Amino acid sequence: MTKQEWKNKTVVREFILLGFGNGPELNSLLFLMFLSTYIATITGNIFIVALVVADRHLHTPMYFFLGNLSCLEICYSSVILPRMLLSYLSEDRSISVRGCFTQYYFFGCLAAAECYLLAVMSYDRYLAVCKPLHYPSRMNRKLCLQLAAASWTSGFLSNSILTFLISNLDFCGPNGIEHFFCDSFPMIKLSCSDTHMAELVTSVVAGVCSLPPFLLTFSSYLYIIITVMRIPSATGRKKAFSTCSSHLIVVILFYWSILTVYVMPHHGTQTSLNKVFSVFYTILTPLVNPLIYSLRNKEVKEALQKQTHKLMAFRALLSVKKKG
Repeated sequence: MTKQEWKNKTVVREFILLGFGNGPELNSLLFLMFLSTYIATITGNIFIVALVVADRHLHTPMYFFLGNLSCLEICYSSVILPRMLLSYLSEDRSISVRGCFTQYYFFGCLAAAECYLLAVMSYDRYLAVCKPLHYPSRMNRKLCLQLAAASWTSGFLSNSILTFLISNLDFCGPNGIEHFFCDSFPMIKLSCSDTHMAELVTSVVAGVCSLPPFLLTFSSYLYIIITVMRIPSATGRKKAFSTCSSHLIVVILFYWSILTVYVMPHHGTQTSLNKVFSVFYTILTPLVNPLIYSLRNKEVKEALQKQTHKLMAFRALLSVKKKG
């Protein structure tokens, strides 16, 4: 682009997040729905983190990774939902270009980190179920810290490349993003630059961040289910299969929606459908993960009972001191 052509272009200074539509009644309904979801997500995940930290019986690799996942889900939801709730409340859907890139950067980093962390959690369960004799020596404290750190670091490094590429594109108008948050492909569509490289790199990085972790996760749970089916006790087999299958359903839902949005070929008619798919991995997954991964477990229920008894005893002690 020559200097004269650049002067004739209108540089976009803010984007408009078009979301799911407009209208007072629709805005009120969506605000209440997403507010309830956000409160439930934050409450559930904070509860899991607090419980894992407070109860020493939950200081195991499985719950260490679960605590990391809950922390990630808190950050993940907070990158998208508060901004969306504010737009429905104020009816102002504008967001600065810098703010949009910032939101996309942290969203992409956390989404990639979740892919890796889910794979690590599935590998942990594979060792625990299929290699129980080797589990204590293999999944030691040092390895747990390294795997968790690698998941977080890999997520942040991978999306730095995409954010750099997209932020260097030219945006000359229009500025309406066909999405409820700042995402790569909807932003790329608005660019007046050559976007082929950005689109290709986005698909490649998304595939690298999601497809190998998905295959590892799926393979781990497949081996777990095969091992569980060999358990002699019908009751034990049913209980273990129920837990593993519920984990697998959530994992498939998460990866399937991400792969559909970022890796599959894109067409104009997919815009509305991609918004629906995006709801699965940005809003529903952080909501159901605490339920699926923890509240169904016997250890968590026992830890909850212990902490409840401790709280009741502490309250009773306070009341006695006040009376005295």
